[in-house]
Amino acid sequence: MKSLTYIDLFSGCGGLALGLHKAGWKGLFAIEKSEDAFETLKYNQIDKNKNFNWPDWLEKKNHDINAVIENYEDKLISLRGKIKLIAGGPPCQGFSMAGRRREKDDRNKLIDSYIKFVELVQPEILFFENVKGFTIGFKKGNKRGEAYSVYVVSKLESLGYDVSGTIVDFSEYGVPQKRQRFILVGTKKGKAEDFFESIKQNRAKFFKDNKLNKDKTSLSDAISDLLQSHGEVKSPDTKRLNAGVYSKSQSDYQKLMREGKPLTNRVADSHRFAKHRQETVEKFQYILNNSIPNKSISDAVKKKYNLKKHTVVPLCKNSCAPTLTTLPDDYIHYCEPRILTVREYARIQSFPDNYEFKGNYTTGGERRKVDVPRYTQIGNAIPPLFAEQAGLVLKDLL
Repeated sequence: MKSLTYIDLFSGCGGLALGLHKAGWKGLFAIEKSEDAFETLKYNQIDKNKNFNWPDWLEKKNHDINAVIENYEDKLISLRGKIKLIAGGPPCQGFSMAGRRREKDDRNKLIDSYIKFVELVQPEILFFENVKGFTIGFKKGNKRGEAYSVYVVSKLESLGYDVSGTIVDFSEYGVPQKRQRFILVGTKKGKAEDFFESIKQNRAKFFKDNKLNKDKTSLSDAISDLLQSHGEVKSPDTKRLNAGVYSKSQSDYQKLMREGKPLTNRVADSHRFAKHRQETVEKFQYILNNSIPNKSISDAVKKKYNLKKHTVVPLCKNSCAPTLTTLPDDYIHYCEPRILTVREYARIQSFPDNYEFKGNYTTGGERRKVDVPRYTQIGNAIPPLFAEQAGLVLKDLL
């Protein structure tokens, strides 16, 4: 087993795993409950690339963490001393300030599953990510209760870890999105807080090594080579819809995402355009012409079109995107009257263009409780560009 071996918990479609791989880490296995999200990870990082040394005792499929703990406790204990890092954070929907934020959301209980898993394996280092709301206690009457972050820190310290956590804005690390997340690092050898100072200090070298000449990546830097006006062809995976083709790279970020390949006039993966009705196109164009970019539309505009939707944001060309949600109709493209494509979502989350997404594009109704379509997979992911920088610093902590 290689020295830089990690386990990815609640791995989703593999954003964190991809970044860690690029930083020189080798996965042992990943635990993800969703069949859709795991299929994307499996295709890109197990079938197409050998980023994991998957053990024989665990089937290469989606797993529930509690089932793994119950059925393989002895196997997990046997990994002590062999696993350097456990990475990943439990689902964030119950804590999210953008969602319903329910303390009794069953997914919040996965915090205890995470702690139990750490207790069994006892890695040298922990890397934990969750939404900003994880640091804010739930209201109990007129008072606010203890934040889950305080609970997690206390539990991990009782297991012998030095723990440090803070809110990080991924836009400061080259990601074209103002996405704030709670990052926690735990170490057996102390100095966990060094992670946060080191990752800041390493930014300039990382940008230089990756030929990124800007500290901040704007939305147009990210997706201007994917405009619908550059051309359309029949979508390879949805015959009734059209997909977009590449123009020439127009920024350093685009060159990095395309990994140096010109790809001009080639179809981009998952770059399928929605087929909006004419009245929807006209409505979107009106919003683009009469609204403040990166701000949700005014009550007057909502009234004009009888819109009940809470969030509709026309995007800004020259700044980072706001935090992506899992709902593509929350946003309108900055210069075309349409929603973003899955590939544009992926670009904003810093997934390279050779990373292919599996499963349905969207879902609705009761299926929302079960399916994790492509937009949702990406909206829930940790940006690989930040994960790579984190992985480099985590190596140094060893």
